[in-house]
Amino acid sequence: MKDFNLKRRLFSEWIGTALLVAVVIGSGIMGENLADGNDAIALLANTLATGAALVVLILIFGQISGAHFNPVVSLSLALQGGLRWREFFFYTLVQILGGLAGTVLAHSMFDLPLIQISTHVRTGAGIWIGEIIASCGLLMTIIGVHKNHPQAVPYAVGLFITAGYWFTSSTSFANPAVTMARAFSDTFAGIRPGDIGGFIMAQILGAAGATFLMRWLYKPNI
Repeated sequence: MKDFNLKRRLFSEWIGTALLVAVVIGSGIMGENLADGNDAIALLANTLATGAALVVLILIFGQISGAHFNPVVSLSLALQGGLRWREFFFYTLVQILGGLAGTVLAHSMFDLPLIQISTHVRTGAGIWIGEIIASCGLLMTIIGVHKNHPQAVPYAVGLFITAGYWFTSSTSFANPAVTMARAFSDTFAGIRPGDIGGFIMAQILGAAGATFLMRWLYKPNI
């Protein structure tokens, strides 16, 4: 990653996040169209596509930018001293912009209005707890697997998100940039704009907690 200048790293984060969101929203639309009203089938289609795409995207862009595609992943790295705070700001900015581009791309493929306002309600204590757990689990996966089996990180992340879609009440967004992008899609994957704040707060809390927990667990004995 250090061999690539900031411009290429930021473009990698932008296009990677855009493609990730296009997969999340596009597979949600396709799944809902084909599921004939069965939300479980639609969610399964959404899950499998997202988990598979994450593996591929991390393998493509990991050596360029680290393949964060997620502001809380960048935040965790900054807290650990692996990313300058100035770089964190730019990473977060291009991730958000990439997410919005991915929403437009997904809608264009399915001949939908390019920008919509979601009416999909996702709120409540149980859902926020689900997002804390999802974000905490994602960062524990990234940090722990990177320390023990770095080559396995893409597969571990894909597997965790695949599981998270089903065992968390929030369906494991675990990503502020993706959350914001999904607010502009009134489709299966959407989230009402008024519910974004609770999700992002939960994501930051879960990611920060996991970062400090894993640093403590892996701290060598003195």
